[in-house]
Amino acid sequence: MDLFLLKKIISAAIMPINIVLILLIFSLFYFRKRPHTSFKYLFSAFLLLFVSSMPIFSDTFMASIEDNYEPFTLSSKPIDYIIILGGWHTKNAALPITSQLNNNSLQRLVEALRIYKLHPEARIITSGHHNRDIVSNAEKMKRSLILLGIPEQKIMTENFPKDTEEEAQLISPRVQGTNVVLITNAGHMPRSMKYFQLQGVFPIAAPTGYWVKNPQDKSSWKSYIPNSKKLTQTTAVWYESLGRLVQWFKTLFN
Repeated sequence: MDLFLLKKIISAAIMPINIVLILLIFSLFYFRKRPHTSFKYLFSAFLLLFVSSMPIFSDTFMASIEDNYEPFTLSSKPIDYIIILGGWHTKNAALPITSQLNNNSLQRLVEALRIYKLHPEARIITSGHHNRDIVSNAEKMKRSLILLGIPEQKIMTENFPKDTEEEAQLISPRVQGTNVVLITNAGHMPRSMKYFQLQGVFPIAAPTGYWVKNPQDKSSWKSYIPNSKKLTQTTAVWYESLGRLVQWFKTLFN
């Protein structure tokens, strides 16, 4: 099996909702033979689901990741490259190309347009593979940028990296020693910056797509009511935290 696919399968299997399902299965399995053990599994499943879907907990976890870097304003020096890390898209050609992009890609696209307006001297590098489409995510982003007014000659594509680590490895030699802005979602930014720094490139962070827009606002009663959207947010925190743990382990052996 492809290592990239295996990694995705394993990471999906240990997300909060799947762990909850596994705990519930164990609870059913032990229900007749060991009721006390069954109850422990059931309670653990409930507790994990409750904590994962509570805004007060989910927002705190996510904000601790997203607040590592300030939003990009304006560089005191000219920008050589704006790097947009790859996201995801559908291959439904019946949709307008901008509608084919998922939310993360759209958020990064808009941020790239904003920064390009501030620094029109920069060139843009789009990145990202897409294993379900013959057209890469990098190419979809390029076509979207052109549609929105960016000159084609100002855009470069890196079509082959499958994940952030590969993006850093393939893009870094091209931008070594230049003034670079790195665009990705705020929750993904710490891990992304680390991968580029390990390659000897020290970009200016341009986080976008914030999950938690008002991290200090915890007074609302809604912060204490379980919410399915917050379960999705906690899943993103979980995924990113696992990614950073794997990244840390890799640095121990390099």
